[in-house]
Amino acid sequence: MIRCLRVARSTAMGARTQASNALNALLVTAPAELREHLRGRSTTRLVGAAADLEPGSISSPLAAARLALRTLAHRHQALSAKITALTSELDRLTRTAAPELVALFGVGHDSAGALLVAAGDNPDRLRSDACFAMLCGASPIQASSGKTTRHRLNRGGDRQANAALYRIVLVRLRYHQQTRDYMARRLTQGKTKKEIIRCLKRYVAREVFAVLHQLGQGSPTAAA
Repeated sequence: MIRCLRVARSTAMGARTQASNALNALLVTAPAELREHLRGRSTTRLVGAAADLEPGSISSPLAAARLALRTLAHRHQALSAKITALTSELDRLTRTAAPELVALFGVGHDSAGALLVAAGDNPDRLRSDACFAMLCGASPIQASSGKTTRHRLNRGGDRQANAALYRIVLVRLRYHQQTRDYMARRLTQGKTKKEIIRCLKRYVAREVFAVLHQLGQGSPTAAA
C-alpha cells in the first residue's frame, strides 16, 4: 500500500512542478499588463492570483494568456489537493505499520515510508544490518590505493532509501547533539564531511534494521 501511494504522490509532485514551471515561463512572455500585475509573487501567491483571472472572450493575446495561466493554476491547485490527500494516507499507513521506526530521531513519515518499501521489496536480503546497508547504498566501498586506506560512497542500492538515510543524517546533524559531536570529532581526525556522512548513514541503517528486525519481516513487507 505504501509503495503504491508513494508512486502516485511522486508522479503528482512531478506534474505539479511541471505546472509551476510552465506557469512561470508563460508569465515571462505574457503581455506587459498581465506580467506587471503578477510578477514578483511567490509560487503560492502566483497560483492563487492566476486562478482568479477572468479571460473573457478569447479574442486577444491578453485573453489567451489569462486563460492559459488560469488553466495551469487550476491544475496546480488540483495536484496540490491530491498530494495532500496522498500524504495524509501515507502518514497513517506508515505510522500504523512501523510506529517504532517513525519514533526514531530524525525519521519522518516520508523517510520511514521509503525505508519500509526498500525492506518490503527485498525481504530475503535482510539477513543482517550489513545487507540492509548494502541494499540502501550506505555500505562502505573500498577505495584504497598504495599506502592509503580509505572508503568511498556507494553509488548503488535503492536510491530513495539512500536519500531517506541522508535526510535523517542531516536532521541529526542539525538537532542531535551526539551526532554533532561525532562530526566535530571526526573532522579533527582528518575525515571529510562526505566521509563522515557516509559513516553516519551506515549507523542509521544499522539502527533502522534493528527496528525492522523487531517488527518481523511480515509486517513491513505487507505494509509496503
